Amino acid sequence: MKPLKILCGLICLILLASQVWSMSHWNEQRGVYDDVCYLRQAHLFQRFGLRGFDTDILHDDDGYLAAKLKEIGFSSAAPPPCHTPMQASGKLVIQYPPGTGLLLALFPQGHQVIPLFVGATVIIFSFALLGIVLASSTPAILSAAVLGLLAIYLMINPAKASYSMAPTMAACALAGFLTARLFASEPQRERMWLTLALGLVLGLSVNFRLPNLFLSSGYFLFFLLAFLSSRKLEIASRGFGFGVAFVIGMAPTLIANAINAGSPFATTYGSADAVPPQFSFTIIKQYVTDMQFVLLLLAGISIAYVFAARSEGGVRRVALVTVANLAVNLAFFLSHPLFTPYYMVPIAMLSLWSVSFALLTGPAEAMGGKLIAQAADTRS
Repeated sequence: MKPLKILCGLICLILLASQVWSMSHWNEQRGVYDDVCYLRQAHLFQRFGLRGFDTDILHDDDGYLAAKLKEIGFSSAAPPPCHTPMQASGKLVIQYPPGTGLLLALFPQGHQVIPLFVGATVIIFSFALLGIVLASSTPAILSAAVLGLLAIYLMINPAKASYSMAPTMAACALAGFLTARLFASEPQRERMWLTLALGLVLGLSVNFRLPNLFLSSGYFLFFLLAFLSSRKLEIASRGFGFGVAFVIGMAPTLIANAINAGSPFATTYGSADAVPPQFSFTIIKQYVTDMQFVLLLLAGISIAYVFAARSEGGVRRVALVTVANLAVNLAFFLSHPLFTPYYMVPIAMLSLWSVSFALLTGPAEAMGGKLIAQAADTRS
């Protein structure tokens, strides 16, 4: 087993090196409006500190945004992109949550995007190696390696399309690992700490992309249904703790909303994004013909494997949470009027990481043996 693990680790390392080499040649001036707004948010934090949460266009008195838009050939007579007029506050503000800007602000101006993506990719590589190390059979090692290679590759295509995807992908890997650990854990105290950590990570992810709110939906449903069926105080306390940790994690977004939109629960997004659900066959067709469909299909196959193996305990609970998560996210994005090549990548990767680590940390060998025995009985 050890030589195979080393070989798979080296292959992942080679892909990581290739990705980092490609990222090192990126240009921050690629003419994308979203990029400019994320960089402006980072500029505000670097210039004003915590006062950078206030993204009112009036704070562009040093001409940073105007200069960035001029670099990409944007007309100075047009309203700035990615900014929304707020009736409650009377401000013209950045529509995105502040998390991506906060991370970009950690790096020197002009050299912010490359270290953000490299750092996130290294985190993904670390979880890929962890999966390979935890694997205890040849199929498990190969499966962990394939997932790791896929996750590392996705950090350029399609994650490069949005700066918010880099930290989101890293958060999904961590949340997947915590999900598997949570439902495999036995001691009550350990379960509570893992619940709090998972809620915090998922809450933090909302600060990178607001639709990451839906990454937590399956967990809330699980705790609710588990409590209603058992009426146990422990489950109620864990569900409450998960919710509190989730809200604490997304506190930067709530603060930014209060400052910019006039209320923590008011959105800074414009009317094009804040629309009622409306299913469209055009949107569905775009997802079906996109690479995201392949990722969702892989997630579905991994869940089906868990149920086909008749797994019990933590692995089964992970699969149930993942099914609920996928259902809610599919319902939201398939009814959303806009399509991008990365909208459903986070839920697909969170699902794959969760099920993969559940199988690696759970009774994977027992399940594999059960399937083999069933196949042998059929042949005989």
